[in-house]
Amino acid sequence: MKQPIIIDTDPGIDDAAAISIALNHPQFDLKMITTVNGNVGIEKTTANALKLKKFFNSNVPVHRGASQPLMANIVDASEVHGESGMAGYEFEEVNETELSSTHAVEAMRDALLQSDEPITLIPIGPLTNIALLLKTYPEVTAHIKEIVLMGGSANRGNITPAAEFNMYCDPEAAQIVFDSGLPLTMVGLDVARSSTLLHEHVDELKDLNQTGDMLHQMFKHYRGDDFEKGINVYDAYTLLFLLHPEHFKVEEAHVQIEVQGELTKGMTVTDFDSEFPNTSVVMSIDPERFKDLFFDALRHAK
Repeated sequence: MKQPIIIDTDPGIDDAAAISIALNHPQFDLKMITTVNGNVGIEKTTANALKLKKFFNSNVPVHRGASQPLMANIVDASEVHGESGMAGYEFEEVNETELSSTHAVEAMRDALLQSDEPITLIPIGPLTNIALLLKTYPEVTAHIKEIVLMGGSANRGNITPAAEFNMYCDPEAAQIVFDSGLPLTMVGLDVARSSTLLHEHVDELKDLNQTGDMLHQMFKHYRGDDFEKGINVYDAYTLLFLLHPEHFKVEEAHVQIEVQGELTKGMTVTDFDSEFPNTSVVMSIDPERFKDLFFDALRHAK
């Protein structure tokens, strides 16, 4: 039986890898893709989601969401992902007629309330849309199976020494999500850094299939953490964890978001000794196992 999911995203090169799996793997029933300001601005993240939809000839609707954080100033990661957000591959052009008109938050509410079974939310960008959903329509919580998010770190950050990018972009939204009482899984920097995709493995992607070739070209333009030795495909870990949780090391913790610290804004303060954990924190996976799971998942794409 397929698992119903919603992807909330800010594509983003590593987002493209996650979306490629979500759109094509037979174990997922992707209800929609919702976009958020993050790696680049909302117009570009939405265009990139539409480009991926077109690349895969998909009928999954794309809904545009929040154009700015709840309170924080806008930051982006165009120096990592390129000016367009998905540098390195020439996608077909898209236009707004291919975009579903309903705002992302309303679209998620409708899908959740109308679903016959709870849906898993997979936010792989800043948590603005998810926070707005939970605060505006609290009745949806009974229809959310769990939230498996990419973001945070139990150790050092990547945009600052303390903070991971998605949490830093909208810490107030992140705090709302971590205080929601919903089942949360934090797939952050720790697991990605435990299993960097080596450059030799990135080169193998080009011969996998059309999708592998597309990702290979973009990965060659991706300037993220640990670029000297390989690529950290952060967002893809959320889907791989849902497919194969038994291969990941997970620890329970109480996680709170620093929203006021001048030097620690966006930090995920992770207490593994708490008697009241609110989050499952994905810590690591064997690098060879990750590579095999990643390639196997992408083989379902064209």
